[in-house]
Amino acid sequence: MRMLILASLTISSALAAQTPATKRPRTGPLRGSLEQRLAQLVDAPPFDRATWGIYVVDDRGRVLYQRNADRFSVPASNTKLVVTAAAAVLLPPDYRVKTSLYVNGRVEDGVLDGDLIIYGRGDPTWSARCYSVDTLAPGACDSTFTAIDAMADSVRAHGIRRITGKLIGDGSYFEPTLIHYGWNAWDLTWWYAAPVSGLGFHDNSVDFQIAPGPAVDAPPAISWVPDLGLITFENRARTVPAESTSTIGDNFFRSGGGWSIRAEGTVPLGKKPWTENVALPDPNAYAARALAASLARRGVAVEGGAASTTDSLAYRTVRCCGPALLEYSGRPLPDIIFPILNSSQNWFAEMLLKILGRELRGEGSWRAGLDVERRFLIDSVKIDSTAFALEDGSGLAAGNLVTPHAFAQLLHYMHGHPKGGPFVAGLPHAGEPGSLLRRFGGTPLEGRNGRTITFSVQANGHAVQYQQMLNQIDSVVVQIGRQ
Repeated sequence: MRMLILASLTISSALAAQTPATKRPRTGPLRGSLEQRLAQLVDAPPFDRATWGIYVVDDRGRVLYQRNADRFSVPASNTKLVVTAAAAVLLPPDYRVKTSLYVNGRVEDGVLDGDLIIYGRGDPTWSARCYSVDTLAPGACDSTFTAIDAMADSVRAHGIRRITGKLIGDGSYFEPTLIHYGWNAWDLTWWYAAPVSGLGFHDNSVDFQIAPGPAVDAPPAISWVPDLGLITFENRARTVPAESTSTIGDNFFRSGGGWSIRAEGTVPLGKKPWTENVALPDPNAYAARALAASLARRGVAVEGGAASTTDSLAYRTVRCCGPALLEYSGRPLPDIIFPILNSSQNWFAEMLLKILGRELRGEGSWRAGLDVERRFLIDSVKIDSTAFALEDGSGLAAGNLVTPHAFAQLLHYMHGHPKGGPFVAGLPHAGEPGSLLRRFGGTPLEGRNGRTITFSVQANGHAVQYQQMLNQIDSVVVQIGRQ
């Protein structure tokens, strides 16, 4: 049986399915009906203290099992099911985000006497990433500078060799509010809570590469990419004996408006190098600085440096009253949906939510995007309006609430929708790159063929260790797949 599963990366899990598989789930001799087998799993200590929400339905609409199916659960990353489904159905199949370059001044003899404006419309794909499980497929993968370099090449091709003014990153296609009110303050340091604007680069984060120092008490070796000269970094961490605990991963701090970053804590000798991803405060300045750096590599000087704005009136005349110097069409809509579902990329989800708001309500805001989602769930999917309450696109906000029944309805709807292909293709597969790479392998269900089963499993309100709870959820999925 081949099962498509979307699993949350937190204590709450909603899993959609067309087939099964798992890592270290219980596949032993559970006996009895599905109801009896699942009771043995969810009612066993310490899992019995969790609040379980489960809904299972087959391809003929028969409910096979339900527990608290119409009660709210905090869905965490499963919230991404909603924004990707709405985008797949409501946006044109050939939708691509366009980014424009505008000249605020005059070009003569290779000199732009004035500013160059890079105007974003929410393209999140300017980073090093593969947009297909088959990473060797032509065009599947981008480098960090794929999009930026393409634009720089076009500027050079237009004959511009020098810009006397500034390179302005204009993110005003979206609202000026870049941070969601419901996000935890501690999360704002990290890539998964990066600010959301009409323009952005490299997931609006910087990658710190960390390795132990040469001896105990020496500073660990820390570098970062891309290095665009925007941040200042202070290394206060130290190397500790090999048997010690690594604490540096929770001890990156931002100050000075978010551009000054320091690291504290410890790194054990012998620990393999790894990467921590820290969010940066201004997506528009980040993208502008990246383009300025790319232009410099091509011999185009930007004398005024890079700057940013979220003021929609600042360059309105330039945008409305003359042609763009050039336009860059981003990757197709399925390539935006894929990282959101396959690897649970939060920033992509929030960018897509604001795209929905701007394209369908004329306002690139969380409020407008959530209104689009709400009408889609009620009017198109026919989900009861009291079965969900949404606050953001990624699930980072604690105020998101969705019932297991509602998720199962959405998954069933998308599986049969004529525009559901990118959504279904983006769902992670067991054993393949994505959030299920190390889950659902080696179970008795591998290789079986059978009917489609759609289900949602959510577990909230527990103190069980993360991996232990994840394995128990996987065991529940395996039992569902035995139907």
